[in-house]
Amino acid sequence: MKNIAQLPIALVILLVMSIAAFADDQHKLVLQISDNDPQKMNTVLNVAANVARHYSGMGEEVDIRIVAFNAGLHMLRPDTSPVKERMMSFGESMPNVAFHACNNTRTAMQKKSGKDVPIFAFADIVPAGVVSIMELDADGYTVVRP
Repeated sequence: MKNIAQLPIALVILLVMSIAAFADDQHKLVLQISDNDPQKMNTVLNVAANVARHYSGMGEEVDIRIVAFNAGLHMLRPDTSPVKERMMSFGESMPNVAFHACNNTRTAMQKKSGKDVPIFAFADIVPAGVVSIMELDADGYTVVRP
């Protein structure tokens, strides 16, 4: 097999352009929630819904991750979420929105309360919320803290 240096320049340009076009095929957004504030939680959910509708209306794909850590983890706790009802329907109606729950925060909350800290079943538990945001940012996601 020829190495890339032996390929005709036009083919290399076409290959690079194809890879770039494929990489730009999907929009990627991370929304951070780190406060136990119902208004901020609703704002995060509103932004996610608006962005999803915007790109869906254009026939384009978007991947949205909502990362909860610190006091914002309450958003993803069925026992303490001030937006519980909205979270229940949101998780079902927005398949392009994923939720990440910080395990560092969860562990600290469990230690402080002495009891289990439940997380909605549709949320993924990640080792560290901030690290998750950093990794998603490095992977081309736009990070927003509404």
